Amino acid sequence: MDKNLMYFKKIIENSGYKFTRQKQYVLKTLINADIHLNAKEIYEIVKEDSVSLTTVYRTLKNFKELGIIKEINANDTNYYEMKIFSGKPLNLHLTCNQCNSIIDIDSRSLNLEYLLLNNKLEKENNLQIYDSNIMFIGLCSECLEKLKWQEQ
Repeated sequence: MDKNLMYFKKIIENSGYKFTRQKQYVLKTLINADIHLNAKEIYEIVKEDSVSLTTVYRTLKNFKELGIIKEINANDTNYYEMKIFSGKPLNLHLTCNQCNSIIDIDSRSLNLEYLLLNNKLEKENNLQIYDSNIMFIGLCSECLEKLKWQEQ
């Protein structure tokens, strides 16, 4: 078992759950995904390993409660991404109205501004902020380019 899986095994077992073979398959799928996946897409990948759709939903709920993954709602569908090891203080996404893809927006300058805003909000309102999720809705670069070509 690789180092990442051992880390998650410890989190799951320390929370009183078993680290089953099915959980491992779902976790590996999420770790290796380069796009945001919904439960049915995850199921399509892990069903060959005898993992049911019900088990996928139950595992995703469990991982979300443990803070391992983050759930993103876009176009009335829940998508999932790794929360642990993301290494991003700010999680920005754009949902494309045209192709329905979810795009991660990664900007160092925005991350710095967010951290400053986060500190200000905490101090001025006596809060402790753990996480945030910002979803923009618009057109991705590919769909925007197609639209420009259609307008010419």
